[in-house]
Amino acid sequence: MSDRRESRLRLLRSANIGPISWRQLIGRFGTAEAALDALPMLAARGGGNAPRIADAGVVRREIAQVEKLGARYLFLDDPDYPPLLAELESAPPALIVRGSVALARRNCVAMVGARNASAAACRFARQLALGLVDAGATVVSGLARGIDTAAHNGALAGGTIGVIASGIDIAFPPENAELQERVAREGLLLAEQPPGTEPLARFFPSRNRIIAGLAIGTVVVEAAPRSGSLITARIAAEAGREVMAVPGSPLDPRAQGCNLLIREGATLVQSVDDILEAIRPIDARAVRAPVCSFEGPPPEDASDAERRQIAALLGPVPVAIDELIRQSGVGAAVVQTILLELELAGRLERHAGGRVSWA
Repeated sequence: MSDRRESRLRLLRSANIGPISWRQLIGRFGTAEAALDALPMLAARGGGNAPRIADAGVVRREIAQVEKLGARYLFLDDPDYPPLLAELESAPPALIVRGSVALARRNCVAMVGARNASAAACRFARQLALGLVDAGATVVSGLARGIDTAAHNGALAGGTIGVIASGIDIAFPPENAELQERVAREGLLLAEQPPGTEPLARFFPSRNRIIAGLAIGTVVVEAAPRSGSLITARIAAEAGREVMAVPGSPLDPRAQGCNLLIREGATLVQSVDDILEAIRPIDARAVRAPVCSFEGPPPEDASDAERRQIAALLGPVPVAIDELIRQSGVGAAVVQTILLELELAGRLERHAGGRVSWA
């Protein structure tokens, strides 16, 4: 088991490997070891050099550090992996966790909002969180300042999940270090990045997709029109989850994002009962984590003509993979193979909503 874990992490930590390509590689080659051996060949087919493969010694030290911190790994096909999160195409292949993973099997509601939230909004977020855990739900948030902090504080007694953009040993913001430790001890703390990773800006959108993916629905309490909270709400909507928002004064810029969501069809929230009513038709406890067979493409490879055809359809503007399949007439599995080769070569970038572009 230890060797299997090490090889899977080596594949995940190697250059140009994302959640989708990780799953496709194991699906095609059966094991992470075989996928690692195939990386140079696949990258060459995509027109690039062999990607940098993670050093085995570095990965072993990461595993030792995780264990020293009292944390553990959850892989996508582990029975304890959060079932709703596993439904996302971009679900993290491996999570680092501290706390009770059983909390992720309850009905989870994400609560996000402005870091510079008003006092009234923070008070309301605490009240909503307390009402949700009293009703048996789990509150998910990102341990940021403002609404996130209020939501965790309101839910600590009944069950809360904190998702962070850093390594599991780093608290950000620093003033939430004690709260983060309490979440790990009394709830569940999740990180996608290895220990010691600082919370860089590029990690926050990835963190947001985990928050949205864990939950039946996402509640936005206060948010500006261009904010991470609205990114989380968009990811939730794309995943077919409920999007809810608390209305605010049109004179307050912090309420504009929420009012915009409501205008676009989000459920208006004035009390915890509104949230419970919206999520009542769905019971996450009935969801079972899918048995990940990592089904891959057929054994035959793409032809050079098919590679040229797909390459000609790609550009700097993201395009849906379904559109590539329609316009090219090439089979879906073969298109996925070509895109995988280009990604491993460092020439393809994947975007939300199943879209791709030249890197």
